[in-house]
Amino acid sequence: MLKHYLSAPYRDGGRGPIAFDCWGLCIAVRHQLLGLPLLPSLGAVGKDRLRENTHAYHDLKQGMETCPPEVGAIAAVFRGALCLHVGVVVEADGRLKVLDTNPGGVRLRTVREFETDFPRVVFYRDRIFPEQDGRLGADGRVHD
Repeated sequence: MLKHYLSAPYRDGGRGPIAFDCWGLCIAVRHQLLGLPLLPSLGAVGKDRLRENTHAYHDLKQGMETCPPEVGAIAAVFRGALCLHVGVVVEADGRLKVLDTNPGGVRLRTVREFETDFPRVVFYRDRIFPEQDGRLGADGRVHD
């Protein structure tokens, strides 16, 4: 199924199922391929909208936590405080790789190659809230 995404064309604002931008590819792969929760579409983000990208990143970050590279993690690229780009960590050929896209097309690179190509990369995974893992009781309290 990863093959479908590797051949997908780039389109700014693309959310699939045929064409994607970097965020569209990230949310589609996480949800459709990895079975993770579907993240918001974030219609205002895009290649040349760095301020909007950064605001969206700060909003989404509330439900995420930093992590080492792992399958399903979002690889967020920064220059200073600006969020420039995202990719998603997948397993391919027995190794962790980052899948991302830009106007030049989809790329699949090792985590190290991805990190080398950008000024700063931070990896994020979904934060598990008590209501998601069944620990939040009907009384509103967390039960371990």
